[in-house]
Amino acid sequence: MIPNRPRAAASAVVFVLLAAMSTGLGAGSFQVNPVRIELRDGATSSAVIVRNGGTEPVVVQTSVLAWAQAEGKDVYAPTTEALATPPIATIAPGGEQVLRVGLRRPPDPKRELAFRLYVQEIPGTPQAGFQGLQVALRVGIPVFVAPLAPIARDFDWVATRAPEGSVRLAVRNRGNVHLQVYDFVLRAATDGEFETREAQIAYVLAGESREWILRPAKPLPAAASMLRLTAHTDAGEINASVRLDP
Repeated sequence: MIPNRPRAAASAVVFVLLAAMSTGLGAGSFQVNPVRIELRDGATSSAVIVRNGGTEPVVVQTSVLAWAQAEGKDVYAPTTEALATPPIATIAPGGEQVLRVGLRRPPDPKRELAFRLYVQEIPGTPQAGFQGLQVALRVGIPVFVAPLAPIARDFDWVATRAPEGSVRLAVRNRGNVHLQVYDFVLRAATDGEFETREAQIAYVLAGESREWILRPAKPLPAAASMLRLTAHTDAGEINASVRLDP
């Protein structure tokens, strides 16, 4: 059984951890709440709270990019269809800043819109005598705008044998909203001993596809033609039969 994972988080503390250099390392931290925005029922704006948990003021810059996918890879591009305000803000130690994300167009009639809100730290001037690497934190928050049409979920899973005993699992999202996969287990339908799993979190946007290359510890049975999938997603648990193509 796949262990339960949190489906959403109330806040996220973002830290950057780098291998320390001999001259030292400088970095800050801030919290963002929520970590995902979903605009539904015709809503066109939402609030995000950024909190400075450090001991020095933090200057952050915000931007919104359009989010698409091509050949299973995320593609981001400048957009005028959504914006975040204020574009730049200074947050005192222990203080908070409310950001607003606003849609500048109507929701799509048929398909969910996807954006990324980026909150980027602007490094300050190093203190006198500081020698090292300053690290600027950057947080990307998914922003989803529900379509005006009823939400429809439709996923097509297929697996194929790949070189050196690996298995390629692909999903085509034929629905009109995204799918976020937290983890999954793939088993042979006729062999209770074969099992492979993946715990990498991945999004599949509406109308797009994604694939994983799995390297099981035990080879897939030669006679196998169907697999069983159990996946935890933001649409709930998915249990599906997956055809295995040669």
